[in-house]
Amino acid sequence: MTSPPPSIRIRPSILYFGTPVLLITSRNPDGGTNITPMSSAWALADRVVLGLTGGGQGLANLEREREAVLNVAAPALWSAIEAIARATGRDPVPAWKSEVGYRHVPDKFAAAGLTPCASTQVKPPRIAECPLQLEARVVEVRRRDLAAWRADAGHFAVVETEVVAVHAHADVVVPGSDHVDPTRFDPLLYVFRHYVAGGERLGRTFKAEV
Repeated sequence: MTSPPPSIRIRPSILYFGTPVLLITSRNPDGGTNITPMSSAWALADRVVLGLTGGGQGLANLEREREAVLNVAAPALWSAIEAIARATGRDPVPAWKSEVGYRHVPDKFAAAGLTPCASTQVKPPRIAECPLQLEARVVEVRRRDLAAWRADAGHFAVVETEVVAVHAHADVVVPGSDHVDPTRFDPLLYVFRHYVAGGERLGRTFKAEV
């Protein structure tokens, strides 16, 4: 048995060590749809817990409407996601977003080249290109201050959702069952601000520092 490599202590600016990318669809006040790309989520039983930064349109929609669709992205969608990475549904654009290049985009489906399709249990549409689409209702929203981590980080919210319907592309489902085939389901991962699939680096987000 070989010896493990030595470890060094580091202070990374972010802790995205590798989670699937979700595209959260939610309803805007005018009835339109917002798409929020995010990658801080975990699932247990019928609950999916989300971590979202404060001040965005997506979080405001979740708190007001109490429902969304959690669309799990495929690797081929990374460039579509990056196309709306600097887009926001907020109008006017908050100053802190404007300073780093965000712009107001009312139709993120068009900007990303994605296709909406009707949900069955909630109002926001699903994203047809995503191999797994989870219709969900908000159970609880808890806000937290990030100042202890980084002085300029602001706040974030922990959003607990209950999944009420699941849709999956037929080619990632075990035939004749309700099970997703892990050998054919390959979600897009966001690892330290880089898009990754199966260990292969596909591209970098504008926020990447290396």
